[in-house]
Amino acid sequence: KQSNDTSYGATILAIVTLEVFAGMWINTFIVSVLCVAWIKKKTLDSNAKILLLLGCSRLWYLVFSWLYSFLLIIYPHFLYVQPTYTVIISIMSFFECSHLWVSACLCGFYCVKIVNFRNSFFIYLKVKIDRIVPWLLVGSLLLALAIGILVYSIDIKENCNNSTGEGNFSKMSIHKDDGFFHIYSIVGFGFVTSFMAVIFSALLLLFSLWRHKRNMQTNSMKDLSVDAHIKAMKSILSFLVMYSINFISLILSLISSMKKENPMMFLTYMFQYVFPVVHSLLLIFSNPKLEETLLSILPCVNCKVCLRQ
Repeated sequence: KQSNDTSYGATILAIVTLEVFAGMWINTFIVSVLCVAWIKKKTLDSNAKILLLLGCSRLWYLVFSWLYSFLLIIYPHFLYVQPTYTVIISIMSFFECSHLWVSACLCGFYCVKIVNFRNSFFIYLKVKIDRIVPWLLVGSLLLALAIGILVYSIDIKENCNNSTGEGNFSKMSIHKDDGFFHIYSIVGFGFVTSFMAVIFSALLLLFSLWRHKRNMQTNSMKDLSVDAHIKAMKSILSFLVMYSINFISLILSLISSMKKENPMMFLTYMFQYVFPVVHSLLLIFSNPKLEETLLSILPCVNCKVCLRQ
């Protein structure tokens, strides 16, 4: 049985490692390209600022998530040595919430830039959006920092309340299982708020597209605004699908941590890293400059044999 558990853990760790390193490579590429453009042009537009912060947040989230998974599978007892568990889980919470909220800011940015509403509030947002974006990013980081500090303080408080003085390992294990619910509840708040922002942006874009197409029914010419709506809708719908997978992963993580069901834990570890990997890849192909740079460095793009075929 111990041999089966060891092979099972090694399988999970191998899958997690492949997903994490793929995500790290993709997000490092995004950050590198944007930093080079920043150095050359001495400035960044609002979309690039959001993508830069999003890439950095996801990169460090994957690093600490892999470290936590490695310790949990290979050296689980090391997590019960304080303050290792508390520090890692609070840093993970910070980067997880930050990349979720920054991606929600990206959805809101697309929505404000594309929607065609004559409401004075939307007109004000459209004019001032470039000045609002830095404040939104700072606010997202501050909220994520507050979540990380809250997770840290709750875990430290529960450690003090459950301290045995003799270092009883069984009681420490019970403490960790009970603490999962509080931590997942806090991180779940970050999921829900960012998820609602994505849904709200998608609904606004859909309504704007429907109204714009209704007004343009008599015009047989190709409308660029409709194309922009559809392109933004595709991006936000991809956000919506990825958020749904991520939310299901959160629920599975909570259930598996309470019931210790290995098959569910296996699905959890697979889905947990799908969101920052696949979504970042979609962002690359939705950005012409990032896509062009990626294709230029791929060895097969300029291969004459492939071009002939």
